Amino acid sequence: MMMYHLAAITIAYFIDMIIGDPPNWPHPVRWIGSLISYSENRLNNGRFKKFKGVAMLLFVVFLVFAAVFIFVFIAYKIHPFVGVAVEGATIAAAIAQKSLKEASIEVYEPLKNGDLPEARKKLSYIVGRDTHQLDEAEISRGAIETVAENTSDGVTAPLFWALIGGAPLAMVYRAVNTCDSMVGNFSDRYKEFGWASAKWDDVMNWIPSRLTGMLMLIGNRPKRMNYQKAWMVLFRDAKKHPSPNSGWGEAAVASILGIQLGGTNYYKGIVSNRAKMGDPIHPIQADHIIQANTILTRTVFLFLVFLWIGGTVFERAVT
Repeated sequence: MMMYHLAAITIAYFIDMIIGDPPNWPHPVRWIGSLISYSENRLNNGRFKKFKGVAMLLFVVFLVFAAVFIFVFIAYKIHPFVGVAVEGATIAAAIAQKSLKEASIEVYEPLKNGDLPEARKKLSYIVGRDTHQLDEAEISRGAIETVAENTSDGVTAPLFWALIGGAPLAMVYRAVNTCDSMVGNFSDRYKEFGWASAKWDDVMNWIPSRLTGMLMLIGNRPKRMNYQKAWMVLFRDAKKHPSPNSGWGEAAVASILGIQLGGTNYYKGIVSNRAKMGDPIHPIQADHIIQANTILTRTVFLFLVFLWIGGTVFERAVT
Protein backbone atom coordinates (compact mmCIF):
# COMPACT_ATOMS: atom_id res chain seq x y z
CA MET A 1 0.00 0.00 0.00
CA MET A 2 2.93 2.33 0.67
CA MET A 3 3.92 2.22 -3.01
CA TYR A 4 0.37 3.15 -4.00
CA HIS A 5 0.58 6.14 -1.67
CA LEU A 6 3.90 7.17 -3.22
CA ALA A 7 2.47 6.91 -6.72
CA ALA A 8 -0.57 8.96 -5.66
CA ILE A 9 1.66 11.59 -4.01
CA THR A 10 3.65 11.92 -7.22
CA ILE A 11 0.48 12.35 -9.26
CA ALA A 12 -0.69 14.98 -6.77
CA TYR A 13 2.63 16.81 -7.07
CA PHE A 14 2.28 17.14 -10.83
CA ILE A 15 -1.44 17.97 -10.74
CA ASP A 16 -0.79 20.81 -8.33
CA MET A 17 2.24 21.99 -10.29
CA ILE A 18 0.30 22.15 -13.58
CA ILE A 19 -3.28 22.94 -12.57
CA GLY A 20 -3.15 24.26 -9.00
CA ASP A 21 -6.47 25.38 -7.56
CA PRO A 22 -8.64 26.90 -10.32
CA PRO A 23 -10.93 29.41 -8.55
CA ASN A 24 -14.16 28.18 -10.11
CA TRP A 25 -13.61 24.49 -9.44
CA PRO A 26 -15.24 22.80 -6.43
CA HIS A 27 -12.67 22.35 -3.68
CA PRO A 28 -12.83 20.11 -0.59
CA VAL A 29 -11.10 22.71 1.59
CA ARG A 30 -13.95 25.16 0.93
CA TRP A 31 -16.40 22.49 2.02
CA ILE A 32 -14.34 21.86 5.15
CA GLY A 33 -14.31 25.59 5.82
CA SER A 34 -18.08 25.75 5.53
CA LEU A 35 -18.42 22.82 7.94
CA ILE A 36 -16.12 24.52 10.45
CA SER A 37 -17.98 27.82 10.15
CA TYR A 38 -21.33 26.10 10.69
CA SER A 39 -20.05 24.15 13.70
CA GLU A 40 -18.39 27.20 15.23
CA ASN A 41 -21.55 29.29 14.95
CA ARG A 42 -23.56 26.56 16.67
CA LEU A 43 -21.09 25.65 19.41
CA ASN A 44 -18.96 28.67 20.28
CA ASN A 45 -21.20 30.15 22.92
CA GLY A 46 -22.11 29.76 26.56
CA ARG A 47 -20.08 27.59 28.92
CA PHE A 48 -17.48 24.86 28.29
CA LYS A 49 -16.09 26.50 25.16
CA LYS A 50 -12.82 24.56 25.33
CA PHE A 51 -14.69 21.25 25.51
CA LYS A 52 -16.95 22.33 22.63
CA GLY A 53 -13.88 23.25 20.59
CA VAL A 54 -12.48 19.75 21.14
CA ALA A 55 -15.83 18.28 20.09
CA MET A 56 -15.91 20.39 16.94
CA LEU A 57 -12.38 19.36 15.98
CA LEU A 58 -13.13 15.66 16.51
CA PHE A 59 -16.38 15.95 14.56
CA VAL A 60 -14.70 17.65 11.59
CA VAL A 61 -11.74 15.26 11.58
CA PHE A 62 -13.97 12.17 11.80
CA LEU A 63 -16.30 13.35 9.05
CA VAL A 64 -13.44 14.27 6.70
CA PHE A 65 -11.54 11.05 7.35
CA ALA A 66 -14.64 8.87 6.89
CA ALA A 67 -15.75 10.60 3.68
CA VAL A 68 -12.31 10.46 2.05
CA PHE A 69 -11.62 6.90 3.23
CA ILE A 70 -14.88 5.61 1.74
CA PHE A 71 -14.33 7.56 -1.48
CA VAL A 72 -10.80 6.20 -1.97
CA PHE A 73 -11.72 2.69 -0.78
CA ILE A 74 -14.40 2.41 -3.46
CA ALA A 75 -11.96 3.67 -6.10
CA TYR A 76 -9.39 0.99 -5.17
CA LYS A 77 -12.12 -1.68 -5.24
CA ILE A 78 -12.86 -0.72 -8.84
CA HIS A 79 -9.19 -1.07 -9.83
CA PRO A 80 -5.82 -0.20 -8.27
CA PHE A 81 -5.09 2.24 -11.12
CA VAL A 82 -8.40 3.97 -10.46
CA GLY A 83 -7.60 4.07 -6.75
CA VAL A 84 -4.17 5.64 -7.30
CA ALA A 85 -5.62 8.22 -9.69
CA VAL A 86 -8.46 9.18 -7.34
CA GLU A 87 -6.14 9.26 -4.36
CA GLY A 88 -3.66 11.43 -6.28
CA ALA A 89 -6.36 13.92 -7.26
CA THR A 90 -7.58 14.06 -3.66
CA ILE A 91 -4.09 14.66 -2.26
CA ALA A 92 -3.60 17.39 -4.87
CA ALA A 93 -6.56 19.21 -3.33
CA ALA A 94 -4.71 19.20 0.01
CA ILE A 95 -1.56 20.95 -1.28
CA ALA A 96 -1.07 24.43 -2.64
CA GLN A 97 2.39 24.96 -4.10
CA LYS A 98 1.16 26.65 -7.28
CA SER A 99 -1.34 28.84 -5.43
CA LEU A 100 1.33 29.93 -2.96
CA LYS A 101 3.66 30.94 -5.75
CA GLU A 102 0.92 32.79 -7.60
CA ALA A 103 -0.13 34.70 -4.49
CA SER A 104 3.42 35.89 -3.87
CA ILE A 105 3.93 36.84 -7.53
CA GLU A 106 0.78 38.96 -7.36
CA VAL A 107 2.58 40.96 -4.68
CA TYR A 108 5.90 40.99 -6.56
CA GLU A 109 4.65 42.31 -9.90
CA PRO A 110 3.14 45.63 -8.73
CA LEU A 111 6.07 46.02 -6.33
CA LYS A 112 8.58 45.81 -9.21
CA ASN A 113 6.49 48.32 -11.17
CA GLY A 114 6.59 50.77 -8.28
CA ASP A 115 2.88 50.44 -7.52
CA LEU A 116 3.08 50.25 -3.73
CA PRO A 117 -0.68 50.70 -3.10
CA GLU A 118 -1.49 47.69 -5.31
CA ALA A 119 1.31 45.63 -3.76
CA ARG A 120 0.00 46.44 -0.27
CA LYS A 121 -3.49 45.43 -1.37
CA LYS A 122 -2.28 42.08 -2.76
CA LEU A 123 -0.23 41.41 0.36
CA SER A 124 -3.29 42.04 2.54
CA TYR A 125 -4.94 39.03 0.87
CA ILE A 126 -2.32 36.62 2.24
CA VAL A 127 -1.26 38.09 5.61
CA GLY A 128 -3.15 39.19 8.70
CA ARG A 129 -0.96 42.21 9.48
CA ASP A 130 -1.80 45.82 8.57
CA THR A 131 -0.32 46.62 5.15
CA HIS A 132 -1.51 50.15 4.31
CA GLN A 133 1.73 51.89 5.34
CA LEU A 134 4.37 49.32 4.42
CA ASP A 135 7.37 50.21 2.24
CA GLU A 136 8.97 47.96 -0.37
CA ALA A 137 11.16 46.08 2.10
CA GLU A 138 8.28 45.39 4.51
CA ILE A 139 5.93 44.33 1.71
CA SER A 140 8.63 41.98 0.42
CA ARG A 141 9.20 40.63 3.94
CA GLY A 142 5.51 39.81 4.30
CA ALA A 143 5.45 37.89 1.02
CA ILE A 144 8.70 36.06 1.78
CA GLU A 145 7.53 35.04 5.25
CA THR A 146 4.28 33.74 3.77
CA VAL A 147 6.14 31.55 1.28
CA ALA A 148 8.62 30.36 3.92
CA GLU A 149 6.00 29.45 6.52
CA ASN A 150 3.54 27.88 4.11
CA THR A 151 6.06 25.66 2.37
CA SER A 152 5.41 23.27 5.23
CA ASP A 153 1.82 24.21 6.12
CA GLY A 154 0.59 24.24 2.55
CA VAL A 155 2.68 21.60 0.78
CA THR A 156 5.14 19.33 2.58
CA ALA A 157 3.08 18.61 5.70
CA PRO A 158 0.06 17.22 3.78
CA LEU A 159 2.47 15.20 1.60
CA PHE A 160 4.10 13.80 4.75
CA TRP A 161 0.75 12.66 6.14
CA ALA A 162 -0.24 11.31 2.72
CA LEU A 163 2.76 8.97 2.88
CA ILE A 164 1.66 7.69 6.27
CA GLY A 165 -2.06 7.37 5.64
CA GLY A 166 -2.81 8.25 2.03
CA ALA A 167 -5.46 10.74 0.99
CA PRO A 168 -7.55 10.31 4.18
CA LEU A 169 -4.72 11.51 6.45
CA ALA A 170 -3.67 14.23 3.99
CA MET A 171 -7.19 15.65 4.12
CA VAL A 172 -7.34 15.20 7.91
CA TYR A 173 -4.21 17.33 8.11
CA ARG A 174 -5.82 19.93 5.85
CA ALA A 175 -8.97 19.89 8.02
CA VAL A 176 -6.94 20.43 11.21
CA ASN A 177 -4.91 23.18 9.54
CA THR A 178 -8.11 24.87 8.35
CA CYS A 179 -9.58 24.65 11.85
CA ASP A 180 -6.44 26.31 13.17
CA SER A 181 -6.62 29.05 10.51
CA MET A 182 -10.26 29.80 11.28
CA VAL A 183 -10.52 29.46 15.05
CA GLY A 184 -7.03 28.76 16.40
CA ASN A 185 -6.07 32.28 17.44
CA PHE A 186 -5.91 34.05 20.78
CA SER A 187 -8.71 36.56 20.29
CA ASP A 188 -11.41 36.76 22.93
CA ARG A 189 -13.79 34.87 20.65
CA TYR A 190 -11.51 31.91 19.97
CA LYS A 191 -8.91 31.63 22.74
CA GLU A 192 -10.86 28.82 24.44
CA PHE A 193 -12.88 27.38 21.58
CA GLY A 194 -9.88 27.24 19.22
CA TRP A 195 -7.42 25.84 21.77
CA ALA A 196 -7.66 22.23 20.56
CA SER A 197 -7.39 23.20 16.89
CA ALA A 198 -4.24 25.26 17.51
CA LYS A 199 -2.59 22.58 19.63
CA TRP A 200 -3.36 19.70 17.28
CA ASP A 201 -2.13 21.69 14.29
CA ASP A 202 1.16 22.19 16.17
CA VAL A 203 1.40 18.44 16.74
CA MET A 204 0.74 17.52 13.10
CA ASN A 205 3.24 20.10 11.83
CA TRP A 206 6.05 19.29 14.27
CA ILE A 207 7.94 16.72 12.16
CA PRO A 208 7.15 18.12 8.67
CA SER A 209 8.22 21.67 9.58
CA ARG A 210 11.61 20.53 10.83
CA LEU A 211 12.19 18.25 7.86
CA THR A 212 11.23 21.10 5.56
CA GLY A 213 13.59 23.60 7.18
CA MET A 214 16.50 21.19 6.96
CA LEU A 215 15.72 20.19 3.36
CA MET A 216 15.60 23.87 2.44
CA LEU A 217 19.25 24.15 3.44
CA ILE A 218 20.22 20.84 1.86
CA GLY A 219 18.69 21.80 -1.48
CA ASN A 220 19.58 25.49 -1.67
CA ARG A 221 23.07 26.95 -1.41
CA PRO A 222 23.23 29.94 0.96
CA LYS A 223 23.98 33.14 -0.93
CA ARG A 224 25.74 35.20 1.71
CA MET A 225 27.25 32.71 4.18
CA ASN A 226 28.78 29.26 4.26
CA TYR A 227 26.78 26.14 5.03
CA GLN A 228 28.08 25.81 8.57
CA LYS A 229 26.97 29.36 9.41
CA ALA A 230 23.60 28.82 7.69
CA TRP A 231 22.90 25.70 9.76
CA MET A 232 23.84 27.58 12.90
CA VAL A 233 21.38 30.36 12.01
CA LEU A 234 18.62 27.80 11.38
CA PHE A 235 18.97 26.11 14.77
CA ARG A 236 19.61 29.40 16.54
CA ASP A 237 16.58 31.25 15.21
CA ALA A 238 13.89 28.65 14.44
CA LYS A 239 12.97 28.34 18.10
CA LYS A 240 12.50 32.12 18.46
CA HIS A 241 9.21 32.15 16.56
CA PRO A 242 6.04 32.24 18.69
CA SER A 243 4.84 29.20 16.77
CA PRO A 244 6.75 25.99 17.57
CA ASN A 245 6.87 25.17 13.85
CA SER A 246 6.72 28.28 11.65
CA GLY A 247 10.21 29.42 12.57
CA TRP A 248 11.85 26.51 10.77
CA GLY A 249 10.85 27.67 7.31
CA GLU A 250 11.45 31.34 8.03
CA ALA A 251 14.87 30.82 9.63
CA ALA A 252 15.95 28.55 6.77
CA VAL A 253 14.90 31.01 4.06
CA ALA A 254 16.50 33.90 5.94
CA SER A 255 19.81 32.04 6.24
CA ILE A 256 19.79 31.00 2.57
CA LEU A 257 19.05 34.51 1.28
CA GLY A 258 21.25 36.32 3.78
CA ILE A 259 18.37 38.50 4.98
CA GLN A 260 16.58 39.10 8.25
CA LEU A 261 12.92 38.21 8.64
CA GLY A 262 10.63 39.01 11.55
CA GLY A 263 10.43 42.35 13.32
CA THR A 264 7.58 44.73 13.99
CA ASN A 265 4.10 44.05 12.61
CA TYR A 266 0.82 45.83 13.27
CA TYR A 267 -2.52 44.05 13.62
CA LYS A 268 -5.49 46.43 13.55
CA GLY A 269 -3.17 49.13 14.81
CA ILE A 270 -1.78 47.03 17.67
CA VAL A 271 1.99 46.55 17.57
CA SER A 272 3.43 43.03 17.60
CA ASN A 273 7.19 42.59 17.90
CA ARG A 274 8.23 39.29 16.38
CA ALA A 275 11.64 37.75 16.93
CA LYS A 276 14.10 38.46 14.14
CA MET A 277 15.37 35.53 12.11
CA GLY A 278 18.59 35.48 10.13
CA ASP A 279 21.37 38.01 9.89
CA PRO A 280 20.79 41.26 7.93
CA ILE A 281 23.68 40.72 5.53
CA HIS A 282 21.62 42.01 2.60
CA PRO A 283 18.66 44.42 2.69
CA ILE A 284 15.35 42.82 1.77
CA GLN A 285 14.28 43.56 -1.83
CA ALA A 286 11.42 42.56 -4.08
CA ASP A 287 13.61 40.08 -5.97
CA HIS A 288 13.93 38.05 -2.80
CA ILE A 289 10.28 37.03 -3.33
CA ILE A 290 11.30 35.26 -6.54
CA GLN A 291 14.24 33.65 -4.77
CA ALA A 292 11.94 32.45 -1.97
CA ASN A 293 9.76 30.80 -4.62
CA THR A 294 12.83 29.07 -6.03
CA ILE A 295 13.58 27.73 -2.55
CA LEU A 296 9.97 26.53 -2.33
CA THR A 297 10.19 24.70 -5.67
CA ARG A 298 13.47 22.96 -4.90
CA THR A 299 12.43 22.05 -1.37
CA VAL A 300 9.13 20.46 -2.40
CA PHE A 301 10.86 18.40 -5.10
CA LEU A 302 13.53 17.30 -2.61
CA PHE A 303 10.80 16.45 -0.10
CA LEU A 304 9.13 14.26 -2.73
CA VAL A 305 12.45 12.46 -3.29
CA PHE A 306 12.84 12.07 0.49
CA LEU A 307 9.37 10.52 0.72
CA TRP A 308 10.20 8.06 -2.07
CA ILE A 309 13.42 7.01 -0.33
CA GLY A 310 11.80 6.72 3.09
CA GLY A 311 8.69 4.97 1.77
CA THR A 312 10.67 2.49 -0.30
CA VAL A 313 12.97 1.62 2.59
CA PHE A 314 9.97 1.12 4.89
CA GLU A 315 8.17 -1.04 2.33
CA ARG A 316 11.20 -3.31 1.93
CA ALA A 317 11.72 -3.51 5.67
CA VAL A 318 8.21 -4.80 6.38
CA THR A 319 7.96 -7.24 3.46
